[in-house]
Amino acid sequence: MISLEECENQGLIRRIAPSPRQAEEQLGKAKTLLGEAKGDVGDERPNTAIIAGYAAMFDAGRALLFRDGYREKSHACVARYLEVNYPKRIGSSFIHLLDQYRVKRHKVMYSGDYYPTTEEARNLVNFAEEFIVLVGKLLEA
Repeated sequence: MISLEECENQGLIRRIAPSPRQAEEQLGKAKTLLGEAKGDVGDERPNTAIIAGYAAMFDAGRALLFRDGYREKSHACVARYLEVNYPKRIGSSFIHLLDQYRVKRHKVMYSGDYYPTTEEARNLVNFAEEFIVLVGKLLEA
């Protein structure tokens, strides 16, 4: 697993000017994607639910990076950033689950033999909703 230091050394995460505006835009995008993911679960489209649900979580995580003055070029580096900078405010187990869902989304996108169940998709989307609410509270703080 890549470390945050390796992410920085490889240019996969870098400093930018903090942007509360971009943070709010990313959170708004996360909420839109969450709504789409919920619709996909309701229509029993687990593949697209997982893709949209994970994208919602990813965008919520990016919101924190933008607020803090960082830009990523790697999904894994978002999780590494949160592990280092938000372990108590988000929770290590919550961040670990986010990272597991990153792997699940990767399987949906790139494995021809992986088909998630509607229940798996529902669990991911429920988690995405919790994560987005938490990020929203962190952005307000």
